Amino acid sequence: MRKIPFSVQILLGLVLGVALGFLARANDLSWLASTLDTVGGLFVQLLKLAVPPLVFTAIVVSVVSLRGVANAARLAVKTLLWFGITALIAVSVGIGLGLLTNPGKGVTLDVSGAAAPKKTGSWTDFLTGIVPTNPVGAFVEGNVLQIVFLALVVGAAALLVGQAAEPFVEFNRSVLSIVQKALWWVIRLAPIGTLGLIGHAVASYGWDLLAPLAKFTTAVYVGCAIVLFVVYPVLLVAAGRLNPLRFFAGAWPAIELAFVSRSSVGTMPVTQRSVERLGVPREYASFAVPFGATTKMDGCAAIYPALAAIFVAQVFGVDLGVGDYLLIAFVSVVGSAATAGLTGAIVMLTLTLSTLGLPLAGAGLLLAIDPILDMIRTATNVAGQALVPTIVAAREGTLDRAAYDSAGTRARVEPDPAEPAERPARSDELSPVPA
Repeated sequence: MRKIPFSVQILLGLVLGVALGFLARANDLSWLASTLDTVGGLFVQLLKLAVPPLVFTAIVVSVVSLRGVANAARLAVKTLLWFGITALIAVSVGIGLGLLTNPGKGVTLDVSGAAAPKKTGSWTDFLTGIVPTNPVGAFVEGNVLQIVFLALVVGAAALLVGQAAEPFVEFNRSVLSIVQKALWWVIRLAPIGTLGLIGHAVASYGWDLLAPLAKFTTAVYVGCAIVLFVVYPVLLVAAGRLNPLRFFAGAWPAIELAFVSRSSVGTMPVTQRSVERLGVPREYASFAVPFGATTKMDGCAAIYPALAAIFVAQVFGVDLGVGDYLLIAFVSVVGSAATAGLTGAIVMLTLTLSTLGLPLAGAGLLLAIDPILDMIRTATNVAGQALVPTIVAAREGTLDRAAYDSAGTRARVEPDPAEPAERPARSDELSPVPA
């Protein structure tokens, strides 16, 4: 299998999964459907298992690494600014597409049985949910937002303490390397995980459930495709004077893995490696990519909530005004951290619906097809997480243009973690980024 390109392995898993899914559905083979569900579920569970230590150690190390970066505060501000700019553009695409396609009009669904999801989002999540009552509980529960908060605080404290904190920082570097090594093993299982995830989705839903939601599903995929292949290339050319084809050639392994894994955080090591191969300085990439993997969600937090809110409003017969659309944009730009890099965007959707005063039960109508939608949403998320540091580095004059132009010839999904480039940079080895 190692002789077969990883992208081909993914494609084979996708095709075989669809075939097995249809076989299970057509012949009512419950054992096959259950097996596919187990295989896909185990793959996602393995990715989630690595999330708490990966996020914490990656952010701690990345914050401390800023010690050797000139104008680190300016880089952080510009990164956040571009996160907001791209999110605003993405949500505008979602709103515009929703108004153009009217995904909820003419849809006949039984809304009487729809129930609100168990996990819902609210604005208090950013006040009470971000600070854990028990730091251990944040890791046990896998609350990524709280883990990010703890990591930022600990990383900032270690940065200010200086040399005395070096043993602790070195420990985090070691744990990060170990987790990344283990995560590569999980990533190599992606073809099998793809088979299970796609097969179970086809066996469970087929076309029966997709039929009434076909317009909405198509709108989500088209919206993400517009952002991926129109908006991002335009930004690369206009803001960074960069060739979009080279960007996609370098970032494609991460985008591809995100599509099948449905986890921005699980894809983070591949994303960071892709960004570094695009010529972004490692010391800056080690900060921007982990931070983006937990907060930068153009697919899950911008395009999808906008289209879903319009869909739910139309299904329930609620008219939305200009103020409501502005509110959707505001929620998408400010509230994206609620998604926290995990599979699914239900928390962000319920936050949007509750802010607009729409029935939370509307989110229940879309739960069944969420795995299908989540693939393209996550791919869009990860592409945006690679795009922003690339543009910022280009505008700061720190992007290695030669590496960028040759990124496509060196990009691959299955890098060897033992390579020197995989090791997180030490703060005392970093060359300052010029102003």
